[in-house]
Amino acid sequence: MISRCCGRSGRRCGTPRSAVLGRPPGTPSNPPSTVWGPSREKNACRVCVVEVEGARTLAPACSRRAEPGVEVRTDTERARHSRKVVLELLASSVDLSTTPRAEEWIKEYGAEPDRFGPDAARVNEEPKVDNDLYVWDYDKCILCYKCVDVCGEQWQNTFAIAVGGRGFDARIAAEHDAALTDSACVYCGNCIEVCPTGALGFKSEFDMRAAGTWDAAGQTGTTAVCAYCGVGCNVTLHVQDNEIVKVTSPHDNPVTHGNLCIKGRFGYQHVQQR
Repeated sequence: MISRCCGRSGRRCGTPRSAVLGRPPGTPSNPPSTVWGPSREKNACRVCVVEVEGARTLAPACSRRAEPGVEVRTDTERARHSRKVVLELLASSVDLSTTPRAEEWIKEYGAEPDRFGPDAARVNEEPKVDNDLYVWDYDKCILCYKCVDVCGEQWQNTFAIAVGGRGFDARIAAEHDAALTDSACVYCGNCIEVCPTGALGFKSEFDMRAAGTWDAAGQTGTTAVCAYCGVGCNVTLHVQDNEIVKVTSPHDNPVTHGNLCIKGRFGYQHVQQR
């Protein structure tokens, strides 16, 4: 466990086995992060930058490894200003309405996304619905690459999606920009599990949000063991109005670490039959 540095005075870090950001963002002395989660960070969003002793540039706390005796400052004026600008750039170009705590951090850092004016470039793409299980909402994508990594070498080793295009036109896409149904996707849904902004989401949730019936606060979660095979994966059933609306997996489970297959994540319809 590392000793994290807090405030403008800073503290010295301990063992170099963890990143500076080793606890949920926003906990005491930790910077914010839009992409913190179970998979390996790609330090793409840059909201969690901190000052490291002796470094010329700010470092992303999600991937910067702690080193014995190195001083890290998490709440300096320079770091706070950088976070403010990054939040403004993100919020002015994509929809952060389903990104946990984004609105809170925008207020905390005094970010003003509207200052770029009505001509600021925005993604403004309609959600891509090409299958019955999940939806790609590019208007919420911050290109953190977490879905690409878990589909590839980190978890699934399917390599069905990658980044296509360049610059502002870059998008997460299947090979040759084909429909997901024509790609190598095995519909495990692990990309949904790690997506931090809701750009990849359950079709059931998408439909309920569109109908105005999605009520996250009114849902209950019950964790059980998947009965499809003998691996023993844990599944968390999210229930609303006595109906299962989606299935996730606990990230701290030693068997799955959040991973599921298509049966475990989407094969719950038989439970609804009465």
